[in-house]
Amino acid sequence: RFAVSVGYWKDPYIQYFVRQAKERKAPEINRGKLVWYYARVHGVSYLIKAFLKKTECNCQIVNLGAGMDTLFWRLKDENLLPTKYFEVDFPMIVARKIHNIKSKPPLSKPIMESHSGDSLLIDSHSLDSSRYSIVGADLRFSSDLEEKLKKHNLDIHLPTLLVAECVLVYMTPQQSANLLKWAASTFPVAMFINYEQVNMMDRFGQIMIENLQRRQCNLAGVEVCRSLDSQRERLLLNGWETAHAIDMMKVYSFLPEADVKRIEGLEFLDEKELFEQLMQHYCICWASKDSSNL
Repeated sequence: RFAVSVGYWKDPYIQYFVRQAKERKAPEINRGKLVWYYARVHGVSYLIKAFLKKTECNCQIVNLGAGMDTLFWRLKDENLLPTKYFEVDFPMIVARKIHNIKSKPPLSKPIMESHSGDSLLIDSHSLDSSRYSIVGADLRFSSDLEEKLKKHNLDIHLPTLLVAECVLVYMTPQQSANLLKWAASTFPVAMFINYEQVNMMDRFGQIMIENLQRRQCNLAGVEVCRSLDSQRERLLLNGWETAHAIDMMKVYSFLPEADVKRIEGLEFLDEKELFEQLMQHYCICWASKDSSNL
C-alpha cells in the first residue's frame, strides 16, 4: 500500500483492503524494500501476462494463499481476465476479504459486471461468480482443496496457471511437495509460479530466519530454499516437466531501463549492499507441464 502511494506502481484497489500506515518507515528499510517489492510485482506480473497472452485468456488462474491480492481487478481493467479466476486462503482471511468486497462498491461492481448466469453465490467463507471465486481452504490438504475448487467450477481441462507468493515456505517440505504433485497430476496443461526465499543457508539467510522467529513466524519449509537448484529440483521431482529459477537481482536486471530509472528516482537508496543481499535471498521460480505443446 505504501509503495503504491509513493508511486512505484499503480493499484487503485489496494486502498480498499489495506489501511495507509500513519508513520513513514525508516528510509533505509523503506527504499530497498520498495524496490524489492516492485521487482516482485513486475516479475510475477510479467509471467502471468505471458501465460494469459499465450492462451488468449482461455485459461484459469488459481492464486494460492492470495490474501488481500488485487490481481483480479487489475486484470479486468486491462481486459485480461481469464475464463475463471480463483483465490484460495484460510477461511479467516477469506471472510475478511469478502467483507471488504461486500462493503465497498469499487470492489463488488467489477465482479457483478463480469458475472453472467444465475445469481452470484456468497457466504462468509466463499464467493462464487462466473469469472471470480474465493475459496476458504487449507492448502496443506490437497483433496479438500480440489473438492472445494471443483464446487466452484474448476475445469481441469483448461490451461491452468497456479501462483504462490511466499506461501510454500510456510508449509513443511512434504506438504508443499504434495501440493505441487497434486497440481502437476491434475492439470494436463499447467504452469506454476512460486515466489519465495532462496540462499537461506548463509549468514544473511540465518539472520532473516532468526528475525522472523522472534516475531513468532516459523518458516517450516526453509530447507527447500537452500539454492536456486534446490528450488528447481523440488518442482521437477514433483511432476513438472520444466523448471526455472532466478534470484531477484537477476529479475531487477531484466526490468525495462526506463522503469528502473523512474523507480530509482523516487527515493534515494544509500544502502546498496543491503539491498543487493535482500534481492539475492528471494527468487521467482516457474514450472510447466504441457501436453498440448502450448
